[in-house]
Amino acid sequence: MDWDHLRVFLAVARRGQILAAAQALALNHATVARRLNALEETLGEPLFERRPSGSTLTEAGERLLAVAERVETEILGIAEDTRARGASLSGTVRVGAPDGLGTYFLAAELGQLMDEHPGLIVELVPLPRTFSLSKREADLAITLDPPGEGRLVVSRLADYTLGVYASEDYLARFGIPESEEALADHAVVTGVEDYAYASSLNYAGHLARFAGRQFRCAGVAGQMEAVRAGVGLGILHDFVARDIKGLVRILPAVGFRRAYHLLSHPDTGNLARIALIRGFLARRFREERGRFAV
Repeated sequence: MDWDHLRVFLAVARRGQILAAAQALALNHATVARRLNALEETLGEPLFERRPSGSTLTEAGERLLAVAERVETEILGIAEDTRARGASLSGTVRVGAPDGLGTYFLAAELGQLMDEHPGLIVELVPLPRTFSLSKREADLAITLDPPGEGRLVVSRLADYTLGVYASEDYLARFGIPESEEALADHAVVTGVEDYAYASSLNYAGHLARFAGRQFRCAGVAGQMEAVRAGVGLGILHDFVARDIKGLVRILPAVGFRRAYHLLSHPDTGNLARIALIRGFLARRFREERGRFAV
């Protein structure tokens, strides 16, 4: 079976459109369609249902997708092993992570790792609501809720805690609330429910039930900055907020504990650059475990 045909098949399967696949492969539309037709003729059955809105995998296409992804991984592994002989690791690894963890921990950590491997390119991206490791939307992903199904390698990295914080300036102006019920006289900074990508983020509305006023911000960094600017009080990650000058932890009875999990695809286990970063993350979270929870 021609690898070029499989490569085209994978691109169409992942993007859902022949035109989008052609653009990603730097080929023209006709070439992609021709190779796809040739592959379907070789196999004797259609791989996609082609509509004006896009191309959807048939049952035969779903079966071939799993095989094609394994072939792709093997080819990448061979190329990487060849490069690695006598040379430092190189290539691109995409790491998906919650925006707060990415901004306040991973950016610095992964940046330091690249000093040791100048040929390595790390892409740190925020996790969308849904994503697929098998479609190479990320090579490694750090999530809050481990998947309940699917062929993935899952490991628990570390627990982390969250508490209620306010700025010294805010507390000087409005006083320190002694209980959740006292929040009726206060403004609360929360997340935006529609943008919550994990069920573990259900703490976001805990204070809002009592708040007199609310300011909602989808991103963790935005919430952190709003609290620091004195907009209101909010539930923040302890490993970030406790080191920010001018922030005070209040309402000690209110706290939350969550966990980060590392996900990888089993077929990428032999790729040296992915294994390197997976091992690096596991080690750094283990070494910094005390930093994440109070």
